[in-house]
Amino acid sequence: MLSLKSVSKRYKTGDLALKEVTLEIPEGQVMALIGPSGAGKSTLIRCINRLVDPTEGVITLDGEVISSLSARGLRKARRRMGMIFQEYALVERLTVMENVLSGRLGYVGFWRSWFRKYPAADVQEAFRLLDRVGLKHMADKRADELSGGQRQRVGIARALIQDPALLLVDEPTASLDPKTSRQIMRLICELCEERHLSAIINIHDVLLAQMFAKRVVGLQLGEIVYDGPPDGLGPDVLTQIYGEEDWEATISKVEDEDENDEEAPEPVASA
Repeated sequence: MLSLKSVSKRYKTGDLALKEVTLEIPEGQVMALIGPSGAGKSTLIRCINRLVDPTEGVITLDGEVISSLSARGLRKARRRMGMIFQEYALVERLTVMENVLSGRLGYVGFWRSWFRKYPAADVQEAFRLLDRVGLKHMADKRADELSGGQRQRVGIARALIQDPALLLVDEPTASLDPKTSRQIMRLICELCEERHLSAIINIHDVLLAQMFAKRVVGLQLGEIVYDGPPDGLGPDVLTQIYGEEDWEATISKVEDEDENDEEAPEPVASA
């Protein structure tokens, strides 16, 4: 379980990015993190994996206090936090297989990683994960030959080969078309369910958050202003998170999409 207690982050400029955020994410729960730009969503994720150090508060993962770990302890803890990036963060000149195996860098020695001499078990697991995300046939392709949806699938496999306890997902659909976005969100949620993984998905698309997440947390100016089920995001709540707008159209669209999804589920292996 991930726990945040009164986590705040104030930058050197004086800007308060997070204000006393308290959250608990149980094992296996997929949580969508929504809010306008500048609300603190990315800062929250970066505080959890300590790419940014919180100014105050305590962050624990399965009882280990992440927020006070030494550099060495943090390196070990990050093995258990898989990261999926908006811009994929792949090495373009490397193959799909090599990019997936790079998720094992925290476990193998420097020279083995330098010469790409990964254990046979790691290679077998990489093939298994690529098969699961629909890309086994592309293992030898270079990353720069892939579409956006395929690149994101490689990023998902790379995160999972770490054998994490938690997935931190930063805008996984921002660069994708609507159909591929739905496929990627569905795939992430399915994998979390299969592996009993917790996940925090930072996402701008309210519709996708409502369709796929079991829990939605809304941030406004670094504070939690909503924490509840997707169907609780009514016009008043969305106005509190984002400001005045005609939210009835968004809510109606969610209901229509839910009905269409029940009638005609989409495959996930073609993106």
